[in-house]
Amino acid sequence: MKKILTGNEAVALGAYESDVRVASAYPGTPSTEILQNLAKYEGVYSEWAPNEKVAMEVAIGASMTGVRVLTTMKHVGLNVAADPLMTLAYTGIKGGFVVACADDPGMHSSQNEQDNRFYAKFAQIPMLEPSDSQEAREMVKEAFELSETFDTPAMVRLTTRISHSKGVVSTPDPSLRNSTTPKGFERDLKKFVMLPGHAKLRQPRLLDRVEKLQAISETTSFNRIEYNERKIGIITSGISYQYVKETMPSASILKLGMTFPLPVGKIRSFADEVTTLIVVEELEPYLEEQVRMLGLDVKGKEFFPTTDELSTDRVATGFARAGVLETAVPPVTPPPPEANMPRPPLMCAGCSHRGVFYAIKKLKGIVHGDIGCYTLGVLPPLQAIETCVCMGASISMAHGTAKAMEKDIKGDKRPVFAVIGDSTFFHTGINSLTNVVYNNSNVKVIILDNRITAMTGAQQNPGTGKTLQEEQTTAIDMEKLVTALGVKRVRIIDPYDLEETLAAMKEEASLDGPSVLITKRPCIQIMRGAPEKIFEVNGKNCIGCGMCQKLGCPAISLGDEITGGRKNGKTALKQSVIDPTLCTGCSLCEQVCKPGAIQEK
Repeated sequence: MKKILTGNEAVALGAYESDVRVASAYPGTPSTEILQNLAKYEGVYSEWAPNEKVAMEVAIGASMTGVRVLTTMKHVGLNVAADPLMTLAYTGIKGGFVVACADDPGMHSSQNEQDNRFYAKFAQIPMLEPSDSQEAREMVKEAFELSETFDTPAMVRLTTRISHSKGVVSTPDPSLRNSTTPKGFERDLKKFVMLPGHAKLRQPRLLDRVEKLQAISETTSFNRIEYNERKIGIITSGISYQYVKETMPSASILKLGMTFPLPVGKIRSFADEVTTLIVVEELEPYLEEQVRMLGLDVKGKEFFPTTDELSTDRVATGFARAGVLETAVPPVTPPPPEANMPRPPLMCAGCSHRGVFYAIKKLKGIVHGDIGCYTLGVLPPLQAIETCVCMGASISMAHGTAKAMEKDIKGDKRPVFAVIGDSTFFHTGINSLTNVVYNNSNVKVIILDNRITAMTGAQQNPGTGKTLQEEQTTAIDMEKLVTALGVKRVRIIDPYDLEETLAAMKEEASLDGPSVLITKRPCIQIMRGAPEKIFEVNGKNCIGCGMCQKLGCPAISLGDEITGGRKNGKTALKQSVIDPTLCTGCSLCEQVCKPGAIQEK
């Protein structure tokens, strides 16, 4: 039986077939759908964790009972989970342990572009890189075998094109699921308690394990040589293999699926058989550097870009630069024509964050932002946030700014705000707020509670009252949590009420000490049904002042010129128009329209 699956769906299938019993993750594009699909299989406990470190630790605890476990995350999530991972490489595992980590070349939905192949080398754990959905399924199964055979966590590294592209996958009868018998938790202090004395005993085992894994890397079918014309030999892995096959079908290829440890003998053997050796890989010269360290004459990044995704066009251009193709292959897809007015990314019509940013901008404070839909608050016309670094950093950064201003920049009296979403607050914002309280910082924290993890596609989180499977559970009361951390000034406001929102911000900004405003409104994307009301512009009253345009609502656009020729400089003023199919009835435009031209329809 065959199915067409995305790479993420194939990873979930492979994990299920491997008898995974526990899976934990924090949603992060492009990895999110792995757990969403795994949750559909019976016999697997799957959950959203507050962050990737917690997810990794949940998996570690489950593995210690002997069950097979999976944890998934995007590339930046592995930064959060790196602490337990590095020590897990020392302790080893009991039940098979696989980390499925998805990089995002091109930063389609990420704050940086990093190559997590280096993490596997850093932690000294085996790493497999699928080049299509079929391999995604097979490599997950192989990763569990490697994990248990060599007492190590194993990593399956995906990229956006592998995670989200679809391919044919062979799917045997689900009843053939490999069934293992967990041994249960057993006391083993020297293995699982990493006191320095115990860790020193484990370290030689880790190094010995790498040697044994290297022998596997030499013989595994995932590392294979495809000999053709031997003038050009190409070493490649992952999605790059597909681009190479398409652009240089006559070349010899060493296709690497297990990329840590590398098959040194196979690489040397391949290099001996070809005239010119070239490495084609996305992002960093991970393979190229290690091949060069073997003393081999190899080319790579002088012809192929280090940033962004590769494609058949970019790979063909690289081969042309290397002189192994006479000319670059014409683009398979013609580039889109340049738009005169490309549509900028915008918050949705009716987004509950819009009113917060509109109000906060009026206070002319310093606003530290965070990771989420609300990062779009940096764009015109709102332009309300000024920083964004990583998950949960807004509160810590605001604390640093406030302390620096308090100590060294006494003339600057601007209020310091931190803006963070509900899911991100649960992710890593709680510790930061603890620090603010503990060190008595004059920071005003605004938690944008839209009742969901919106950025990655509306996943549940500890504040929503539902699990990954949509089952009812205890919803963490954010107000009580914040109060328990020691914040004395906490209040909940409605971000659709501009007057209340602005007044609350002004009041908190005027007072010393930490405070928290929780803006509570469900994400417009999880609301069901037609809006209770929509708004329209009364052309007789619209003076073209543009106040409603400053909200940046995609439902509002410019219409006809104002009758009578009123102008702003040389530009004729135009009336605003509300698209009734986009309006959600949030009423923010009505509240900012001083002439009263915007009215309920």
